Amino acid sequence: MTGTAAPRMTEAFEHPAGAAATGVPGGSTGWRGVLLNIHVAPAASYEMEELAEARCVAGRGIEGDRYFNGTGTYSPKPDVRSVTLIEQEALDALARNDPPLQGGPIRLAPGDHRRNLTVRGVPLNHLVGRRFRVGAVILRGGRLNFPCKYLEELLGMPVFLPLYNRSGLNCGIEAGGIIRPGDPVELLEGP
Repeated sequence: MTGTAAPRMTEAFEHPAGAAATGVPGGSTGWRGVLLNIHVAPAASYEMEELAEARCVAGRGIEGDRYFNGTGTYSPKPDVRSVTLIEQEALDALARNDPPLQGGPIRLAPGDHRRNLTVRGVPLNHLVGRRFRVGAVILRGGRLNFPCKYLEELLGMPVFLPLYNRSGLNCGIEAGGIIRPGDPVELLEGP
């Protein structure tokens, strides 16, 4: 771990969205997903680097990532952003121009979307206020991630509208550890 001070973060279940959803029954159950890709960037606007494994630190983030280091674009604003996830299914839909909200298909490589973890088979929109496991690491879903014009500017592609309501999930880390592509992702029962 680096010697930098931990950035100010909002605990996932203390965020208004996470707090409201905690303990409310419902959501998708019975699924089992997989971690496809891990990406970090050392600072704001830097290119995302793909990792073969990553160390997740409880209450802090992924070692080497801009939000772990406090050097991300939104680091000065405390929020839930220890780890961000996006569904491969959302990227596949963009590539099919589904729904047709832009001029044609948009193909984003896993590092282009600027989320840390790309997953398949994980209903992220159902995980606000829920605990789930990625390999040995336990995450808490804090709030849905929203697309931003900043991402559009970095990519030079019209991704804001097509990613609306499917731009991923911001999470806190309850229990840290090492994660690797291929790790299973599964819902945990209880608070």
